[in-house]
Amino acid sequence: MSYTERLPRTRTYLMCPPAHFTVEYAINPWMDTTVPVDPALALKQWILLRDALTDLGHTVHVLEPVPGLPDMVYAANGAFSVDGRVYGARFKYPQRAAEAAAHRAFYAGEAGGPWTFADPVHVNEGEGDFAYLPAAHGGLILAGHGFRTDPAAHAEAQEVLGRPVISLKLVDPAFYHLDVALAALDDENIVYYPAAFSESSQRVLAQLFPDAVIADRADAESFGLNLVSDGRHIVLNSEATALGEKLSAAGYTPVHVELGELKRGGGSVKCAVAELRP
Repeated sequence: MSYTERLPRTRTYLMCPPAHFTVEYAINPWMDTTVPVDPALALKQWILLRDALTDLGHTVHVLEPVPGLPDMVYAANGAFSVDGRVYGARFKYPQRAAEAAAHRAFYAGEAGGPWTFADPVHVNEGEGDFAYLPAAHGGLILAGHGFRTDPAAHAEAQEVLGRPVISLKLVDPAFYHLDVALAALDDENIVYYPAAFSESSQRVLAQLFPDAVIADRADAESFGLNLVSDGRHIVLNSEATALGEKLSAAGYTPVHVELGELKRGGGSVKCAVAELRP
């Protein structure tokens, strides 16, 4: 594919400002409760991310933060939408459970347009463990399990969303969500870190995506795979310079944003951005 074919597509996103962000509990290997969060810096970095998206021509809706829910800034975890259908989240840890209701309320009101919302039976963490590629093999959902999302949620999501779901097993606790190990680059291709997945899942990914950009552990540990792409411009953590070079060599345009403070909670660009697909 030539570089001229890397065409952006206007997107609509949902973000939640880090008004109550702190690291007061540890539910992933990246969280350190002994180091205080800088709230002003976290908000400044969040604004830089929002502005990077709007400067690229995308629409960003804002979800009102709720006191007592410090991880609401990771808006990608609250639901997963495809073609106007929304599969709600059911969080594994009780500290985040109430976030699901805030996302449900958003789709019922502020999101606009006709959304069909489905409350889940099985544990899942929204776009944290689901990625959609509308042009890949006729339209595929890639779904992660192993740490947060129940494998049964994959079948449930397939019934709700009417798209085939490919289950992928995550095996490294450092990469506890799909969105820190794999990302959609456009409507049909991905970038991923193979060792985050079981050997069988690696074979599945290699078969489905022979032209994928392959990341290494350093790329993944910099949270470079936790990115947002419009098909041409790829917004990713400023630490992920090596991955940015790989993506540039593949014809994409990296847009680096500093998100060091939000990374302390175990998330970066993608964790903070849910895509709305009406």
